[in-house]
Amino acid sequence: MKNFAVFADALEYIEVNLCEEISQQDIAQACCCSLSSLQKIWRLCTHTSIKSYISRRRLACCAKELLRGERSVTEIAFMYQYNSPEVFSRAFRKMWGVAPSEFSKKWKNADLFPPIVPEQVDEGGIYMGRRVDLSELYDFLRAKAGTYVICFDVVGLMPVNENYGSEAGDEVILEAYRRIDQAAGEDMAVFRIGGDEFAMITGEADKARAEAIAERVLSKNGETISAAGHDLPVSLRAGAVLYEQKGFRYSELFGRLQKTVDAARDNNSLLFL
Repeated sequence: MKNFAVFADALEYIEVNLCEEISQQDIAQACCCSLSSLQKIWRLCTHTSIKSYISRRRLACCAKELLRGERSVTEIAFMYQYNSPEVFSRAFRKMWGVAPSEFSKKWKNADLFPPIVPEQVDEGGIYMGRRVDLSELYDFLRAKAGTYVICFDVVGLMPVNENYGSEAGDEVILEAYRRIDQAAGEDMAVFRIGGDEFAMITGEADKARAEAIAERVLSKNGETISAAGHDLPVSLRAGAVLYEQKGFRYSELFGRLQKTVDAARDNNSLLFL
């Protein structure tokens, strides 16, 4: 329970302070633990570094700011603690594949790296776990009740990470998200709901139209990207479900989406539940 509490407190501290200067020692002090203990627990829960998580969360928030169009690139850079627009642009391009000034022209969605929320899972007496925050997706979905949600997952991401490294895996994730984003209409929303899983809120009540959207994404299966010095094919699977009721609970959302993703994994063609 102590490890879980430390992890939960660290996540909350980071999210609240994304626009402030954050040191790992500050996080450890806020969590009432040593820096080495914090780093160990964090690695165990996320398999990545605290520094990487903070950077990705900031760059995800920066992308949302760019889509809103209310602040300049320079304002956003300093707002999220980048020392200069040049440093910000390099980091942003590495994560998103485009310069900040071009982002709103090429992307409609920016939920590539949502915040993690802790979830208690009993594993050998240690309580820890994680999933992404789906609150924005839930709010959007409630307004689109009676329409289809298409869930996608990447085929074969684990071998990419194992054989070519996590940076190549990140490139595959970005390409998958790009394909889904490009297929989405202006009034649709695309969320990353897991490591290699995505949900598109289509707003479409017509099954044929929802199927056509999914097929636009799947039609690119097998097309390659250049990563880690190799041409890597990127393919996705898809499943869709009609959310008919406005009364479902937030606590039920992840389970419903995960069921759709799991069904798609077990099926070789587009599956409508």
